[in-house]
Amino acid sequence: MGSGKVLASVLAGAAAGAILGILFAPDKGTETRRKIAEKGTDLADSVKGKVGEYSDALSERYDSVKEKLTGLASEGRDMINNARGATTDKTSMKADVRNS
Repeated sequence: MGSGKVLASVLAGAAAGAILGILFAPDKGTETRRKIAEKGTDLADSVKGKVGEYSDALSERYDSVKEKLTGLASEGRDMINNARGATTDKTSMKADVRNS
């Protein structure tokens, strides 16, 4: 191998090492803290958004169940009132038959 090729290889290796060193070198402390703060803010916003979505879905489900239960309670009251009315009507009929 000629000295020119060795020198070119050494220079190429040094350049590659310098580029990789710059790319992977840590930032200044202030820059690193800024990046961490930005990521933290992004994460907090994402979590708030998800919590809001789940809260809305839970609220909708609660309203739906409440509406169904209110309807069932109303139906139950109507059935009881109808049953009472039927009993009252039968009692009235028996009294009418006895009085006749």
